[in-house]
Amino acid sequence: MKRNGSRHCLNRRSRFGSRERDWLREDVKRGCVYLYGADTATATAASASATASSSSDLHLVLCTVDTPASEICAGEGRERLYLQLHGDLVRRLEPTERPLQIVYDYLSRLGFDDPVRIQEEAANPDLGCMLRFYGEKPCQMDHLDRILLSGIYNVRKGKTQLHKWAERLVVLCGTCLIVSSVKDCQTGKMHILPLVGGKVEEVKRRQYCLAFSSAGAQAQTYHVSFETLAEYQRWQRQSSKVVSQRISTVDLSCHSLEEVPEHLFYSQDITYLNLRHNFMQLERPGGLDTFYKFSQLKGLNLSHNKLGSFPVLLCEISTLTELNLSCNGFHDLPSQIGNLLNLQTLCLDGNFLTTLPEELGNLQQLSSLGISFNNFSQIPKVYEKLTMLDKVVMAGNQLEVLNLEVLNCMSHVKHVDLRMNHLKTMVIENLEGNKYITHMDLRDNQLTDLDLSSLCNLEQLHCERNQLRELTLSGFSLRTLYANSNRLTAVNVYPVPSLLTSLELCRNLLECVPDWACEAKKIEILDVSYNLLTEIPVRILSSLSLRKLMVGHNHVQNLPALVEHIPLEVLDIQHNLLTRLPDTLFSKALNKLNKLEQLEELNLSGNKLKTIPTTIANCKRLHTLVAHSNHISIFPEILQLPQIQFVDLSCNDLTEILIPESLPATLQDLDLTGNTNLVLEHKTLDTFSHITTLKIDQKPLPTTDSTVTSTFWSHGLAEMAGQRNKLCISALAVDNFAEGVGAVYGMFDGDRNEELPRLLQCTMADVLLEEVQQSTNDTVFMAHTFLVSHRKLGMAGQKLGSSALLCYIRPDTADPTSSFSLTVANVGTCQAVLCRSGKPLPLSKVFSLEQDPEEAQRVKDQKAIITEDNKVNGVTCCTRLLGCTYLYPWILPKPHISSTPLTIQDELLILGNKALWEHLSYTEAVNAVCHVQDPLAAAKKLCTLAQSYGCQDNVGAMVVYLNVGEEGCTCEMNGLTLPGPVGFASTAAIKDPPKPTTPSSSSGIASEFSSEMSTSEVSSEVGSTASDEHNTVGLDAGLLSRPERRCSLHPTPTSGVFQRQPSCATFSSNQSDNGLDSDDDQPVEGVMTNGSKVEVEVDIHCCRGRQLENSPTLRENSPTPCLEERARGLVFGIRRQNSVNSGILLPVSKDKTELQKSPSTSCLYGKKLSNGSIVPLEDSLNLIEVATEAPRKKTGYFAAPAQLEPEDQFVVPRDLEEEVKEQMKHHQESRPEPDSSEEGRTELAEEFDTAL
Repeated sequence: MKRNGSRHCLNRRSRFGSRERDWLREDVKRGCVYLYGADTATATAASASATASSSSDLHLVLCTVDTPASEICAGEGRERLYLQLHGDLVRRLEPTERPLQIVYDYLSRLGFDDPVRIQEEAANPDLGCMLRFYGEKPCQMDHLDRILLSGIYNVRKGKTQLHKWAERLVVLCGTCLIVSSVKDCQTGKMHILPLVGGKVEEVKRRQYCLAFSSAGAQAQTYHVSFETLAEYQRWQRQSSKVVSQRISTVDLSCHSLEEVPEHLFYSQDITYLNLRHNFMQLERPGGLDTFYKFSQLKGLNLSHNKLGSFPVLLCEISTLTELNLSCNGFHDLPSQIGNLLNLQTLCLDGNFLTTLPEELGNLQQLSSLGISFNNFSQIPKVYEKLTMLDKVVMAGNQLEVLNLEVLNCMSHVKHVDLRMNHLKTMVIENLEGNKYITHMDLRDNQLTDLDLSSLCNLEQLHCERNQLRELTLSGFSLRTLYANSNRLTAVNVYPVPSLLTSLELCRNLLECVPDWACEAKKIEILDVSYNLLTEIPVRILSSLSLRKLMVGHNHVQNLPALVEHIPLEVLDIQHNLLTRLPDTLFSKALNKLNKLEQLEELNLSGNKLKTIPTTIANCKRLHTLVAHSNHISIFPEILQLPQIQFVDLSCNDLTEILIPESLPATLQDLDLTGNTNLVLEHKTLDTFSHITTLKIDQKPLPTTDSTVTSTFWSHGLAEMAGQRNKLCISALAVDNFAEGVGAVYGMFDGDRNEELPRLLQCTMADVLLEEVQQSTNDTVFMAHTFLVSHRKLGMAGQKLGSSALLCYIRPDTADPTSSFSLTVANVGTCQAVLCRSGKPLPLSKVFSLEQDPEEAQRVKDQKAIITEDNKVNGVTCCTRLLGCTYLYPWILPKPHISSTPLTIQDELLILGNKALWEHLSYTEAVNAVCHVQDPLAAAKKLCTLAQSYGCQDNVGAMVVYLNVGEEGCTCEMNGLTLPGPVGFASTAAIKDPPKPTTPSSSSGIASEFSSEMSTSEVSSEVGSTASDEHNTVGLDAGLLSRPERRCSLHPTPTSGVFQRQPSCATFSSNQSDNGLDSDDDQPVEGVMTNGSKVEVEVDIHCCRGRQLENSPTLRENSPTPCLEERARGLVFGIRRQNSVNSGILLPVSKDKTELQKSPSTSCLYGKKLSNGSIVPLEDSLNLIEVATEAPRKKTGYFAAPAQLEPEDQFVVPRDLEEEVKEQMKHHQESRPEPDSSEEGRTELAEEFDTAL
């Protein structure tokens, strides 16, 4: 293979050939780079218009990881290479950078580990949606217009017609219109027209002509005539944006710029320049070192430019008041920064700073300094000099000790933001109090004890998600306290906070409400849910200021009786131990006012209430009543309330509803599901007809007792949009995956987009199927499934993201004691929970900043900006998603993977999205559905519960019932025979069982085929034909015995007969109704069909039927079944036949040969066909061994028995059983006697087919 003048780079190719593939296989460090041409190319300034042309110059370059960009450029005749990530910014590669190594590093960070797989993925052209190389710099036309518009047009100066039209070079750049002579354009003779605040008007007397006017009393006007409508519209669109501005602002963000156009420096009125998300360089004609030319520049945004070092010449722009240099990789700041004396705002977030220079203290006008997400280990002392600063914003740094002494020296600081640091301890060197700090944010740290009693003016404290056991504060000025998700057992505040309005202490270990909280006179919101409370103090319910009380998920047994009227609006006491409510809770007080007259929302769910006091009718403002999951038997008197809107009384013991003469017009939602004894009359339903949402249980469909199920799992899915106008959840459910050897279930939540969940729903199962065929390691194929699905999202996954959960049930080859294993993988917030022995077993991991400290630290280390609402760059709270490639490397698609063997104790599997698990605990979800028979009803119940708990977002739940225990066994050893297509079977006792013989061809019965195939192994689709070159013999050699049917829980033990991997062929037959083939009209001996097309799987490596006759049928230790046991195994099935055989019921022997199967023949699953029937695959393979002895047809087709129609099966009535037995006995007596070799065989229970 020729080299391209290099030891690393090969010639470019348009596609792979065999030689190229062989070369790649020799070394995993070899690969290819796809090189694209520029998408658009702008015309030169001398051209009359700017045009765009798409390049089809796409080819691949073979190279190694050591090949530099300069070598590829030399071989391709390019000046430079460009790299585009995620269809967004385009960066010029340095000559020493190695493109293939960049690709390998990218794939490795995504989650690929295997070098061979990385090499394969790097050669996939679909990777271009995430990472792409260009030989020319691409640029979209609208981006070019925003940077600079230019061309030679006819121009006339002034509003009058005294001036003549002349050809001029016109440039629109920044905030100015520049008009210059074509000849003298390079000598500085040009006219500059400021457009901010001016006008752009259409000249009606001339086609495609615009009039540009500046602002002010001495405004100038230029008329420019364009040649085409497209040019006219482009200039009008861009200039209209400029003239509409009130200040001179130029936004060139996200343009992949390395320098600004030189014409921009003519816009001397620019006051704000936005160059965020570019690749600005220093030493360029339009680089950062030339920005001092902007004489009026006040604001400059250079964030996310990867500068690496601080541009020192920026310190000469003395007019700057705002400077943003976030996310540029700075490790230090120059001392010259002290020259920016007018600077008021300096943002340095997302760098690697550890110290600040002392010269920064010269900036006495600096009022905002952002140094979050750097590497500071302590608060810089320079803060003491910056007296105009009132905030210390240092979130996401590396502080481990909170030293209040340092803050005491900063009397000007009022707000302290130290969230997401590594704070573990607090230091107080003296008892002198701090009278200045009013707000402190200590969220997401590692504090165990916190004493801020010295902050006597503290008004607001955030300390959520620490490990606090005790909290001590000063109550002089305290107004709001947020201490959720800790381990608090005591909260001490002294003195009583007279100004406190909001107190949130949920998800802690409090056993009682603090006394000082009961004495707070202005408290309006109290949230103590998810604690260990056993009572609610009377003083809390007697508060004259409390508006919202949240006491859910505690151990409260009784509510105190109210005496006075209180202004409570929301009362949430769900999931406690209440058995009754005080009779006087809703009655009138001494002042003749209702005690809860202001009550609007009441949540009583999850208690043990039997009734709700009738005095609830006094709550005239009540609009929401939620009381599901109780024992309420009497419908409360709430339908007379004038403002009632939402009523949830699901999962109670209601029997009837007393309806008033007229219902309130405001009633919108009434949920009565789960009341099994409730019967609604038609009159009642008509009364409820005007309600927007009425939820009641549907009557179950009639079922037959004779139906027998043999599946190992079944699922139900429920999705509810909530109060949003679209559903952004999709689910995947494949009960028979990979030809019936497993199952796949998935849940996808796009949060605000519905496109990605649908894409994943359609593609992820196919990707999994491909990956399973490449690897047997569950961790490997699950990880690759997610990573490949991430790639296949294409352009849709560049800006959008989705949480994903995938559950795969398959045969367990690693654990011989288990029949199946469950592998679960997820990214984002969708979770799966397994119910094992009635208890929840979480199988997923929540990848969010709040719940995964390790992931939060990873994102911080990579210098992402985490906003105050805990979102990466303000976009998402998840750290791993499928899609959102533009947030790489902060957001990754690598999933969490867990595998567990399924046992008899595993009852069900629950899949849910974020909204479901935010409102339901694992235990509550399992307890809610473990006794529900129908999986669909169970899934709906979970969604309804979540909505009852206040979920207003999209909520989705999938419940998979598992039946992998002994009760799911379908073995003959346990006396259970698989049903037919519709599951009907009948048994009868036979005293004298007939002897097994082979029926004649005239009877129309194909013995073993007619009984054992039973339409479960045949299909209505025509498959491929088998070769007719095999030697075949008729079926008249006697009935072959078959092995005992085993299910996947009890596979057939191996006996060493077969030592091969079976392959399968598909036989098809298309016959007429009289059993004759359509080609030669000759019936096949021993086979009777009805003309249907059939498809059967055939093991073409099996032994001949004659050889199988001598195989042992049972083990030596096997007991001989008695007559009654054999009779119980009798099964009757009706098969459509011709009139000749009408009314004959034929027995078929169930003697089998016990054969060793290879892994594929002793499959753990039955094959499910289009009619829903299931039989073990090993039966079909053994049965087809008989087919190898069938006579060869002229056409090469084998006539197998036809597929049974569902309406052709029936159960033999009891009154006809005796007659049927006599017919069978008579038929048996007419058969020839079996060979002597068969007399010693142990007979098994027999199956029979009948003919009409």
